[in-house]
Amino acid sequence: MVRVHDNWARLVRATLRRGRDRQPTGIAGDVPPSLGRASNIEAILQAADEIQDEDANVARILCEQAYSMAQNLDPSSDGRGVLQFKTGLMSVIKQKLVKRDGAPIDRNRDIERLWQFYQLYKQRNKVDDLQQDELNWRESGVISANFSELAGMRKVFSTLRALIEVMEVLSKDAHPSTGRLIMEELRRIKRSDATLSGDSTPYNIVPLDAPSLTNAIGVFPEIRGAISAIRYPENFPRFPAGRQDADMFDLLEYSFGFQRDNVRNQRENVILTIANAQSRLRILEKSDPKIDERAITEVFLKVLDNYIAWCKYLRKRLAWSSLEAINRERKLYLVSLYFLIWGEAANVRFLPECICYIFHHMAKELDVILDHGEARPAPSCESSDDGSVSFLQQIIAPIYKTMKAEADNNNGKSAHSAWRNYDDFNEYFWSRGCFELGWPMAKNSPFLMQPKGRKRTAKSSFVEHRTFLHLYRSFHRMWIFLVVMFQILTIIGFSGAPTNLDRLKVMLSVGPTFAIMNFIECCLDVLLMFGAYTTARGMAISRIVIRFLWWGAASASVTYAYLKVLEERNKNSSNQFYFHLYIIVLGAYATLRLVFSLLLKFPCCHALSRMSDQRFFQFFKWIYQERYFVGRGLFERLTDYMRYVLFWVVVLVCKFTFAYFLEIKPLVKPTRIIVKLPSLQYSWHDLFSKHNKNALTLASLWGPVVAIYLMDIQIWYTVLSALVGGVIGARGRLGEIRSLEMVHKRFESFPEAFARTLASPRMKRIPFEGDNSEMSQESNKSYAAVFSPFWNEIIKSLREEDYICNREKDLLSMPSNTGRLGLVQWPLFLLSSKIYMAIDLALDCKDTQEDLWSRICRDDYMAYAVKECYYSVQMILLSLTDGEGLRWVDRIYREINNSMAENSLLITLSLEKLSLVLSRFTALTGLLIRNETPELSKGAAKALYEFYEVVTHDLLLNSLREQIDTWNILTKARNEGRLFSRLEWPKDPEIKEQVKRLHLLLTVKDSAANIPKNLEARRRLQFFTNSLFMDMPLAKPVCEMVPFSVFTPYYSETVLYSSSELRVENEDGVSTLFYLQKIFPDEWENFLERINHGNSVGEPDFEESSSDNLELRFWASYRGQTLARTVRGMMYYRRALMLQSYMERRGLIEEDYSLATGTTNQGFELSREARAQADLKFTYVVSCQIYGQQKQRNAPEAADIALLLQRNEALRVAFIHLEESTGVNGSPLKEFYSKLVKADIHGKDQEIYSIKLPGDPKLGEGKPENQNHAIIFTRGQAIQTIDMNQDNYLEEAIKMRNLLEEFHSDHGIRPPTILGVREHVFTGSVSSLALFMSNQETSFVTLGQRVLANPLKVRMHYGHPDVFDRIFHLSRGGISKASRVINISEDIYAGFNSTLRQGNITHHEYIQVGKGRDVGLNQIALFEGKVAGGNGEQVLSRDVYRLGQLFDFFRMLSFYFTTVGFYVCTMMTVLTVYIFLYGRVYLALSGLDEQIAKEARLLRSTALDAALNTQFLVQIGVFTAVPMVMGFILELGLLQAVFSFIIMQLQLCSIFFTFSLGTRTHYFGRTILHGGAKYRATGRGFVVRHIKFAENYRLYSRSHFVKALEVALLLIVYISYGYTKRGAVSFVLLTLSSWFLVISWLYGPYIFNPSGFEWQKTVDDFDDWTSWLLYKGGVGVKGESSWESWWEEEQMHIQTLRGRILETILSLRFLIFQYGIVYKLHLTGDSTSLAVYGFSWVVLAVIVLIFKIFAYSPKKYAGFQLWMRFFQGVLALALVAALIAVVVFKQLTIPDLLASALAFIATGWMLLCLAIAWKKVVRSLGLWTSVREFARIYDAGMGMIIFAPVAVLSWFPFISTFQSRLLFNQAFSRGLEISKILAGNKANVQV
Repeated sequence: MVRVHDNWARLVRATLRRGRDRQPTGIAGDVPPSLGRASNIEAILQAADEIQDEDANVARILCEQAYSMAQNLDPSSDGRGVLQFKTGLMSVIKQKLVKRDGAPIDRNRDIERLWQFYQLYKQRNKVDDLQQDELNWRESGVISANFSELAGMRKVFSTLRALIEVMEVLSKDAHPSTGRLIMEELRRIKRSDATLSGDSTPYNIVPLDAPSLTNAIGVFPEIRGAISAIRYPENFPRFPAGRQDADMFDLLEYSFGFQRDNVRNQRENVILTIANAQSRLRILEKSDPKIDERAITEVFLKVLDNYIAWCKYLRKRLAWSSLEAINRERKLYLVSLYFLIWGEAANVRFLPECICYIFHHMAKELDVILDHGEARPAPSCESSDDGSVSFLQQIIAPIYKTMKAEADNNNGKSAHSAWRNYDDFNEYFWSRGCFELGWPMAKNSPFLMQPKGRKRTAKSSFVEHRTFLHLYRSFHRMWIFLVVMFQILTIIGFSGAPTNLDRLKVMLSVGPTFAIMNFIECCLDVLLMFGAYTTARGMAISRIVIRFLWWGAASASVTYAYLKVLEERNKNSSNQFYFHLYIIVLGAYATLRLVFSLLLKFPCCHALSRMSDQRFFQFFKWIYQERYFVGRGLFERLTDYMRYVLFWVVVLVCKFTFAYFLEIKPLVKPTRIIVKLPSLQYSWHDLFSKHNKNALTLASLWGPVVAIYLMDIQIWYTVLSALVGGVIGARGRLGEIRSLEMVHKRFESFPEAFARTLASPRMKRIPFEGDNSEMSQESNKSYAAVFSPFWNEIIKSLREEDYICNREKDLLSMPSNTGRLGLVQWPLFLLSSKIYMAIDLALDCKDTQEDLWSRICRDDYMAYAVKECYYSVQMILLSLTDGEGLRWVDRIYREINNSMAENSLLITLSLEKLSLVLSRFTALTGLLIRNETPELSKGAAKALYEFYEVVTHDLLLNSLREQIDTWNILTKARNEGRLFSRLEWPKDPEIKEQVKRLHLLLTVKDSAANIPKNLEARRRLQFFTNSLFMDMPLAKPVCEMVPFSVFTPYYSETVLYSSSELRVENEDGVSTLFYLQKIFPDEWENFLERINHGNSVGEPDFEESSSDNLELRFWASYRGQTLARTVRGMMYYRRALMLQSYMERRGLIEEDYSLATGTTNQGFELSREARAQADLKFTYVVSCQIYGQQKQRNAPEAADIALLLQRNEALRVAFIHLEESTGVNGSPLKEFYSKLVKADIHGKDQEIYSIKLPGDPKLGEGKPENQNHAIIFTRGQAIQTIDMNQDNYLEEAIKMRNLLEEFHSDHGIRPPTILGVREHVFTGSVSSLALFMSNQETSFVTLGQRVLANPLKVRMHYGHPDVFDRIFHLSRGGISKASRVINISEDIYAGFNSTLRQGNITHHEYIQVGKGRDVGLNQIALFEGKVAGGNGEQVLSRDVYRLGQLFDFFRMLSFYFTTVGFYVCTMMTVLTVYIFLYGRVYLALSGLDEQIAKEARLLRSTALDAALNTQFLVQIGVFTAVPMVMGFILELGLLQAVFSFIIMQLQLCSIFFTFSLGTRTHYFGRTILHGGAKYRATGRGFVVRHIKFAENYRLYSRSHFVKALEVALLLIVYISYGYTKRGAVSFVLLTLSSWFLVISWLYGPYIFNPSGFEWQKTVDDFDDWTSWLLYKGGVGVKGESSWESWWEEEQMHIQTLRGRILETILSLRFLIFQYGIVYKLHLTGDSTSLAVYGFSWVVLAVIVLIFKIFAYSPKKYAGFQLWMRFFQGVLALALVAALIAVVVFKQLTIPDLLASALAFIATGWMLLCLAIAWKKVVRSLGLWTSVREFARIYDAGMGMIIFAPVAVLSWFPFISTFQSRLLFNQAFSRGLEISKILAGNKANVQV
């Protein structure tokens, strides 16, 4: 049977095609905004287009009227685009006049023609009937017209409105009789205008301004009750004359001057909020719905919760006296006021406490207004100039202007301390001093003071100075703990003796350490607060001073006391006074600290501490922990606390055990020996190491060990979190169903699991209890009836997405199980071939009937197949036959049933003939599945007769056969030819479906064990079925579920691939479409089958069919990271809700089960109730920030977005509209609007809301500002943030209402405020890199976040697709932070903010959302650079500081190591290599290594080996892979996990992880040192192109290549001058990890570059690189084109004096090379004089001078060319002679020359770095050009070092083949011939 959905789809396509076939005016969509807002010109022109084919003359009249309206509105055509519009419209009118073939036009009769056409149009479209339907609907809520008719009538209504408007204008020129008729019609319409206005009046969800026939949401009692609740009460102030049907919002608009569209928007928001709150309490009566007081109070407390907390914190009285003192109307007024303030606050929405301040005063003003008898404007919003009332201008604009001035003062490069960000503005309202601002706000207050010139305004309470010291300040407790423990372990290691009093006294040295480190933290508090002392709260400054003095005194006292203890110990004095005093002081402090820790961290004690008002107690509590408005009460339930404490106890025990036995203890003996060594002889002139007991030697020995000690806790955390995450996942039943075989085996249990978990009480009924088989069968069938509609819809969605073909869809679909067949019917893929297997068993059976049935029942699905076949044949035969035939069927089945009852079936039937019987019946069903024709009827009768013959004479044994043959009635009918002569062809839908199903069951002979074949379809079905058994809240009915919105920010990414983008070929001749066809071959075949091209000869020409071409574009876009894919996925939520609502309305299981009752999901998408219920619970807003600009420039993205709007009626698009005009004095004026649009009935954009903004909304980071402007258009209690490269699936959307119930579940001491959701990365199949990234990301978003949420309780918001408590977050600053640069990683700050404001973030894995990730190395590097830079900025942020300070110790550890600590440890991994190598180079160049080795043989130790091995394992990603492997084991199985890990290693994943290590380290470190974090657009396309050498060099030169070459230089020097008895092999083994790092960093980009070793591309790359290197830069030349421009850009991060000083200090490390190597030359002998080093600088200067002479261009001075050439030649000869002389007379060797080159190269690089750091000084000296040329030589040399091996490997063709196999291995395993693709084999191009 043709599905209703298919009919609807065809109808939509036909409508669109009809629209394309017509010749539209083309001008309707080009109406300028200035005209469109002031008139209905666009609607009139659209109506003209609609009626062009019916009456061209009337269309001409409408166009002329539109032109007249445009001329009246803008006579001089000053508006933007008005002149072009008028010209175009006049051209259209002239064309219409030409088409009249010169016939004269009598415009005096235009009105009569228009009136006649109007009457005919109404009659033809039955408008009067629709008006009657509207009246019926208003009275009963029932509409007689079906949905498709109503949807079609919407265009009719729109056209009629346009006709009426034009008639009204022209009626004054009409004949009196005609004019009278027109006026009567107009009066009648005005009296009842609902029908004509309801569906064309813009509305969002609820048609409040006019009822809508096509939107039934107004029928819902909760909506009607909410609308009634906000109606204007009679006892409130009177409105001025002219206000009718007013409500509360009208009063607020009048009094405070809120914008009209803001009022409309928030009116709908409040109505929906109240209605949904009511629906969760109880369903209202239909007759007189009234909202419960409890629902209003719940909304009131939820919305104003932050305001109440703010007043309590500041100890200010609320705007109302008490909750009991205000009635429901006042509560609604206050809620409405808050929403209106928030809705128009624009950028001030980022200041939640500022909004509280505004609300506080406006609520008081409202209270005064309500107490008066007549409404009046509020004084605060009334202009003193013209008396106008405007909330935007009077309240928001002053704050915005101040924030904009601060933002303009920061160009993205200014120091954070130089300007106030959003947090600074907001924290002004965290003290009672904010009320000094007054009301209305004083314009000269410090808060509104704008920066002037270089004079900056002070910060609030925190200053983001750019320094690594923030790490210590924020997490000082951790650093103190690590240092103290290191000190204790070291003391234990060095003491060696058993514990005694002396050892205890030594260990007590931790006291001074602890005090001094705390004092250092207090000093940092003092230093890092500079910039905020003038504006910070007095209490905060007092605390800093008190703590500084306290810890200063404490550290001095404790240190003095401990020195006295040591003095007593050394004197062996019996007087232990200081020792006892020291013990008492430390004990008292430890006890006091422990008590306060308990009071502040344990929930029960914390509650007591909050209740205590003792000043003494509160003082010490305040000293211990700063008191902010945020961050209070960061404690957890005792059981949760104990869980994460236990976790960290295990981690710390492992860490310190490893540290003691493998790091510290092995170094004790070498340290003692080195300290006792006599004075050593240095190879160089020693400057530092005299009389310090070889301190630098000890530092080089201990340095790597200390570095590993500080970071190896990250390793133990990773290992334990993997184990704990695996256990939690197993307990959560993840991975129980991990294969298609498991799906088959457990399919029987799916319906019951689905009904118990995902079906609401309104849908399901309680099954029968007991063991009775009949009841059990009834129960199972009831469960199957619930499950089947949803399962079939899921299968249908898989077919629509082309993951399965039609045949697979038929086999996977499940019958409705609501028909007359009294057994459960399973999908055919479970039953296929089972009948024939059963027949084989029957033929082999030599035993009894019981034995045969027992063998069949060993396979449950075989038994099901046999039963279904048996009963289905009976049902079909009974429906086909009548009379004698019917009696024959009854007789046969009665005899067979009796035989089975008597256990004599094998005696009654000849089982050998079963195959023959089935073949005859299959022939019959093959005819019955087709539409009836006379020929088919005859054929079916014949087939049935043959079936009768076979059954009677072959299947039945002799005795029964004779009885049938001699049956008189049957014999007579057979002889007369009446037997089966007339069949009742199947017409009943159930019988038709059963015939089709039985035919498939009998004809599908091959096994369906591999169905579905598509891997993605399998994965989705496996995860969905597995999730049915996972723990999740029970589903509420749709009408009672939590309403939610989905929110997607979009800028300018790909919306939909265009035809040209799909077909354009890259340099290899590969098009995107060709690539997709090869990557997804099965999906391509399914797509062709879906568009009816599956059996066509050759390939279809998509250009011939516009609809097919559009489908092709969508097919390709759904396989990329496009907005179209995201929109399709998110709209599945609405489809799922419609289905669930439709099924609940039908009440499937709540009704008594009856075979006569059929329930299916067919038609649910056309159900008005289901659609309205879905709209009530779900909203989808895409915030397309520059959509308005894209439309203005006719960008293809705008057309594609409009297409998405047309295809998804519930989709809403928000964007920022810029309107430019000219001011009074001629200056340009810019006005910004936040707009919301949807598609109207014509497919055009229909503006719903337009809210003016105070100015340009982009003051901070783009994405959060984009979210902020559009969040006002969201609805519901929850909001899911979705990025535009995500996807969703129908089967997951079905579980959404279960997820939303988590907000009301028990997840700790606080209810959840953010629900974390699992992600599936769908880009893993593109390449090996994509696989690495996919696996790494998957392990974090599953196992990693699982552990963060439970037991660690530190999960944050790491991006999408988390679900936010919308009301909680919109009243607390939104779902992200937007301050420029500091909030570059805007998403995670939502988690920080939520946690600090006592939120609770959870994680749930029974539901998943698709996610795309970057698939090329450059894309991945840019992404990781952005994230690392964002983490660098987080180090400086106040959020991280407060969480680090206010979390308890163990939760702080969790927070640190899962946020910024991860990047610190990553950086420490790389620094370990530097520390080790610089230490070894120091020993080698100084000559100490040889002497120490000879003296003590101490160069190798267990500690050093442990440190280096640990570093290497971290470097290559082994510990990164531990959670990944655990996730594989959990969800794929052990063998598959091992196999996947081995494959990844063979694909060189270790090189990838090492390379990523460098990326993260570079961007994280540079960001903290210099800043420069920014959004880096990665591009999300398919990476199949070759990346040029120069492009890779530009991207990785400073982040990887320079550092790798530095490490290589260190290694070469170490190998050259280091000492070991075992030779070079020992050096290589010791430095293996370092060599691996060098290779990975230098050649990783080329190993993972497609065609990176193809010879021709290598040659082209070299040409491109040399051209880029030598090309001169200039104004406007970008770094992609010129080395000089790129080199200048690379220096932009060094902006401040502090940065220059730091760069100078870091650059000085390169001096060690020249200093050490010159003393190792044969030329210098054994001299250690400092003059040798000084002479080396003279040589370097000479070399530089010679270079300058040879690099000097004679062309600059033409007169000196000859002399310059002569001089250069003489100098060259002299240089050669000097070199020969030195070699001959001074024994200068070739190794000396090479060593000198290494030394001078390092020194030259240092000089370059210094010149770049002090660029202004160098430029002023006139040396900048020389510096640039030196830099070019260095880059050329580095490039050649990297390029040479690549070129050599490119000579061998097999290298390129191997690389392709390496990169695209997974694609190869799926049949992709990537080698042909990369070779540009166009012969296989299919389209």
